[in-house]
Amino acid sequence: MPKSDPVTVGVLSLHTSKETKAILNAVEALGHDTEWLREENTSVRVEDGTIFLEPDVDVIANRMLLSNTEQPCEELGLVNTFSQLVPMLNEPGPVLTAVHKLSTAGALATNGIRVPDVLLALNSDQLNDSRQQYGDEAVYKTAIGTHGGGTWKVGPNDVINAKVGNRYAFLQELIDRDDQRHRDVRIYVVGGEIIGAMYRYAPDNDWRTNVALGGAVEDATEELPESAREIARQSAAAIGLDYAGVDLVEGENGWFVLEVNPTAGFKGLYEATHVSPAPYIAKLAIEHAGGSVDDDRVAELAGTLDDSQPLARPPEQAMVNDKPATIGYTEEIVLSGTSGSESVLAKSDTGATRTSIDTSLAADIGAGPIKSVTRIKSGSSKTSKSRPVVDIVVGVGGNRHTVTASVEDRSHMDYPVLLGRDILENYRVDVSKRVDRDVADTPEEEE
Repeated sequence: MPKSDPVTVGVLSLHTSKETKAILNAVEALGHDTEWLREENTSVRVEDGTIFLEPDVDVIANRMLLSNTEQPCEELGLVNTFSQLVPMLNEPGPVLTAVHKLSTAGALATNGIRVPDVLLALNSDQLNDSRQQYGDEAVYKTAIGTHGGGTWKVGPNDVINAKVGNRYAFLQELIDRDDQRHRDVRIYVVGGEIIGAMYRYAPDNDWRTNVALGGAVEDATEELPESAREIARQSAAAIGLDYAGVDLVEGENGWFVLEVNPTAGFKGLYEATHVSPAPYIAKLAIEHAGGSVDDDRVAELAGTLDDSQPLARPPEQAMVNDKPATIGYTEEIVLSGTSGSESVLAKSDTGATRTSIDTSLAADIGAGPIKSVTRIKSGSSKTSKSRPVVDIVVGVGGNRHTVTASVEDRSHMDYPVLLGRDILENYRVDVSKRVDRDVADTPEEEE
């Protein structure tokens, strides 16, 4: 029986996002209580054989981001611990399946849902030997990735690697429609129901449709065929997710599922459909804990993406120590492309908008293919030079950044890589810190 008293919904999210705030605000607007489970306020303890989770909640909506985390097992272990104590939406097992793209493809294929042909080989030679099976153009992507990062289109002569950095990578059949602008469709499923759908179109000079990369969106909810709707519902159920963004692409022979995203964003969907999934996720969580909601109120709230600061956010005082990591004037980084990785020295330049890499280094790691050409103005020069730009993965201090870097001849410079603000904005730069400083430059300790 539904509870007459309010239930407490906890949203597990160590990051700050529109989606997390919108779900918390929707729960509040539906007359129930909230807790934002963050580093500042969350703990688990065992006393006298009893385990306690603080803060105390009746249900957890899992919004942990694992796909762009250096060590996703750490966060997954937390989610698994919490799920043993409190009912959870998007439990850890299904989330693990969903964030690993090969695991997703396997689960869907096992359940009779069509996916593009894929190959993950632990040996690079085997991966390259099978390249021709995927046609003139193929998709090459890391098994874990997000926002289009770690995804490339490769030609028949491109050499690829079994790993990009420390992530396994695989080949995937490119599904496309002849002579038509590349697009896919994102369908948002909550509790087995379709909340909305949008077409996503690739931006100029790219083929990926991710909104984070500048892809255009268009409402697809009404015109989406029932066959695609049913595939989306079946896909979320096959993975075992309570809510998910299901990505489909239409080929000459029908629909294929590309990904099932357990933490799909709301921004693009709301822009296209003017419907926010947040109140529907809030409703599902409340009812999962035995609470009740007014369905008309849910539909009303869905007309606004309320990402204002929620009441449940822990006090600001507890968050002032959340300082960015420090990076030096020079740093040792790991640069990864489609055919390998290199550990190199890089220089930090807060005056540069974009990261830049040496031409030879780009060739060695398989950076590319070239996405577009940008014009760069350097120093006091009044003229600008054209440089190609490519996608690369940069490892800095245990963090991974997928950026679009410019390529230039840096053979006459001291460092093959220049880190721009596209990476440095995540750090505090200490110009006195240099990993290549000679040991003799360090003052001796006083005796």
